[in-house]
Amino acid sequence: MKNKTAATRSVRGRATGSARLPAAAPRNGKRKEQARSIVTRRAILDAALDEFAEKGFDGASTRNIADRVGIDHTLITYHFRNKEALWKAVAENSFESIESMWDAALPADREFKPAERVRAEFRTFLQFTMEHAAFHHFMLRENQGQSPRLPWLVKRLLHRTMDRVVPEIREAQAQGHLIEGDPFLLYYMLVGMTSVLSSLSGELRLTMPHPPTDETSIQRYWELVERAVFK
Repeated sequence: MKNKTAATRSVRGRATGSARLPAAAPRNGKRKEQARSIVTRRAILDAALDEFAEKGFDGASTRNIADRVGIDHTLITYHFRNKEALWKAVAENSFESIESMWDAALPADREFKPAERVRAEFRTFLQFTMEHAAFHHFMLRENQGQSPRLPWLVKRLLHRTMDRVVPEIREAQAQGHLIEGDPFLLYYMLVGMTSVLSSLSGELRLTMPHPPTDETSIQRYWELVERAVFK
């Protein structure tokens, strides 16, 4: 009886084990599918940023974006229900990337003076614009004419960014570490200054002895920004 029971348990154990093993394949398959989906979504957002920057919202086409990525057009509508949803996702992704870079440059476990925060944020923003040259043109497109998307952009994303940086500018000015002037205008002045190398990169390549994307050029330019704005 004992031998029979042990044998039964052994058979049951093998049966249970064999029943569980195939279940691992779908889980692994699902993980791979999710990973592919994340990669595809990222590629769509990158291509869409370029498309919207070059052609504006009205001129951009989701089919062109699909062609840029090299995927079937149906995958665009699978990830984003329409062109406006895709445009908003591009904007949100860009600002989230900027904020992530800021948080990395300014870890929460360290204390920073206001001027140090402003310096780190705009030095990081300069690097972001060099890595995402289309971002500045993407933003400029929405400032041409009367964009119906601009109020959403301001309310959803720009106010959040400005609510973080403008008070730091104001405090740094009060401490004598930044030039005087309207802190909002200074914020936009710094945005413009740190976008020049990417927004005029084509012209700069033809006029400068060194490529504007060269790390030495970026650092030299940042040093000019610091001397002009920080005390």
